[in-house]
Amino acid sequence: MRISVVTPSFNQRGYVEATLRSVIAQGYPQLEYVVIDGGSTDGSVDVIRQNEADLAYWVSEPDGGHPQALNKGFAHTSGEIMCWINSSDLHFPWTLATVAEIFAELPQVDWIMGVPSEFDALDRLKNVRAGFCNVYDVLAGHQRSIQQESVFWRRSLWEKAGGGLDESFARAADFDLWLRFFRWAPLCHVQTVLGGFRVHEDRLGDTGDGLYAREMDTLLARFSAAQDARALRRARLIRAIGRGRRKVAGQALHRMGLLPWYRHPQIVYDFAAERWILR
Repeated sequence: MRISVVTPSFNQRGYVEATLRSVIAQGYPQLEYVVIDGGSTDGSVDVIRQNEADLAYWVSEPDGGHPQALNKGFAHTSGEIMCWINSSDLHFPWTLATVAEIFAELPQVDWIMGVPSEFDALDRLKNVRAGFCNVYDVLAGHQRSIQQESVFWRRSLWEKAGGGLDESFARAADFDLWLRFFRWAPLCHVQTVLGGFRVHEDRLGDTGDGLYAREMDTLLARFSAAQDARALRRARLIRAIGRGRRKVAGQALHRMGLLPWYRHPQIVYDFAAERWILR
């Protein structure tokens, strides 16, 4: 199963090598790795060139920003499974093999997220946190972030959702994509770490002066306005019962016989069966 990975980069010389190696060193045999550099002047291009034998395509030239770079990169891919990893973030040694197994064994699953994790500037894993999200959590305001570094999806879902990122959103194009995915399929949560976000001073989210949050508000308002009355009533119920406490909300919804639509599909490894299962 071919997996297409895109890394957009601009002046990340201090981190991009670790990112590239975290993908390439996994040794996944059907990796299709594309790197789109925005015309870096800090030596990043030298690092990319040193790894070009393991890349399906790379280019360094000015572009219109992060979403445009990603669209350019995905246009050079053909894999059945897709993801991107930014040029300071990291995969784990087992990531691609695990993702391939899951999608091969669970054909009903269209997109997944691993357990969110964070690294520091020295590649040290500092935080792993459980977090579940479905469309009603988003509508209720309980969970508005989905860790992009841990998300993988089928190309068929990408095409259904429009086949690209909306370049009009400079920061929250990923959140826009997740909302479009939700229109077609539930997000399934894998009970292992797959990708980690690196916390450092030069990360993109810190340079937007609150722009990411403002774009998310715009997207969420647009998404909510497109929902039917039933979905909005369910979201209001979750918000009223839970107030952010999902366990309490789940117990209350279970007693009311409403739990099935509030479940968060989870993918776990069944050691007896030696395969991944969805529950």
